[in-house]
Amino acid sequence: MAAGLGYKEFSTGDVLTAADANGYLASQVVMVFADAAARTSAITSPQEGMISYLKDTNATQYYSGSAWVSVGGSSPLTTKGDLYTYSTADARLGVGTNGQVLTADSAQATGLKWASASAGALTLISSTSFSGSSAHNVNDVFSTTYQNYLIQLNHDAPSATGYQQLRLRVSGADDTTSNYFWSGIYNVSNATTPTGEGGSAQTSFTYGYIESAGTASCTFQIANPFETKVTTYSNLMGRTTGSQSLIYSNGGAFNTTTSFTGFTLYPASGTITGKVRVYGYNNA
Repeated sequence: MAAGLGYKEFSTGDVLTAADANGYLASQVVMVFADAAARTSAITSPQEGMISYLKDTNATQYYSGSAWVSVGGSSPLTTKGDLYTYSTADARLGVGTNGQVLTADSAQATGLKWASASAGALTLISSTSFSGSSAHNVNDVFSTTYQNYLIQLNHDAPSATGYQQLRLRVSGADDTTSNYFWSGIYNVSNATTPTGEGGSAQTSFTYGYIESAGTASCTFQIANPFETKVTTYSNLMGRTTGSQSLIYSNGGAFNTTTSFTGFTLYPASGTITGKVRVYGYNNA
């Protein structure tokens, strides 16, 4: 087949020669074929710029001078969730695993990759509830993974009015030695001045005082419980009894370098009900 001659506008009365048909018309139409084999059979000498349409694949292609190429390029996507990306050419990025996020990474050919999502500033380690308990043990929450921890504690009405205590644990057993030192300050809503209190060489930390009709929430920051360092903590408690409210802040330290793995919550008398969550602070 002759080479395409480009575009020509014919006028009324022009004589259409074989050369015109081969050189102009063939390069100015989209030729339709059943499939690539039919096209090859019909066009034995394709010329650069020719355009064809294949009915079996619904592909529109042009002849580059050496091969038939899909108009607009062919899609590299093959699988559910694939992404259309680019490196030096169009490229497929396969879908990641559940929970992964798409991340920019200049080291990758396409500049993108699937990666695990960041854990964020806090990681939930444990969440447990307790009801009518004389003591609630929380085991195996401190480890080498984190240096510092956040403990969130919600108290429903205890069975008796009184102080609430916390003891540190290791290997499932409370440390009851007299190495707990703490001090605090509290103020009741109908009081004009705050009151201070504390204890030294105690067998537990006292973190609050709750009346039997009241509820309370506490937020502990605890540092170095697993490391062989002095374990320190600070706590802020808000409490209500229905007729008044109280804010209580205290902190302290376990005065020896013991490595702990958990803690126990217990009331000075009666039983307690509530929920406790333990989070680890990322060390970054």
